[in-house]
Amino acid sequence: MALAIDPRTLDFVALGIFVTVVIVFIYLVIYIHDIPYEIAKKRDHPHRDAIHIAGWVSLFLMHVIWPFLWIWAYLYKPGEGWGLETVE
Repeated sequence: MALAIDPRTLDFVALGIFVTVVIVFIYLVIYIHDIPYEIAKKRDHPHRDAIHIAGWVSLFLMHVIWPFLWIWAYLYKPGEGWGLETVE
């Protein structure tokens, strides 16, 4: 005797899986785009707010500037500044 599953039940299961995947994808995109800001915050970067805003702008620019934000966040060193002079 085969177990009969109502097709509507399978539709709801598929919809639940789809909604879960969409929510996880959105969270992942936001998390990835905040990585340069988190780096800048950890290094006490003087332009961390600009890096944060530019990370959100990169979402609308198809992520073109995101690698440059990562580099920008890493350029500032906590004890040395930009490397041009010694920060006291």
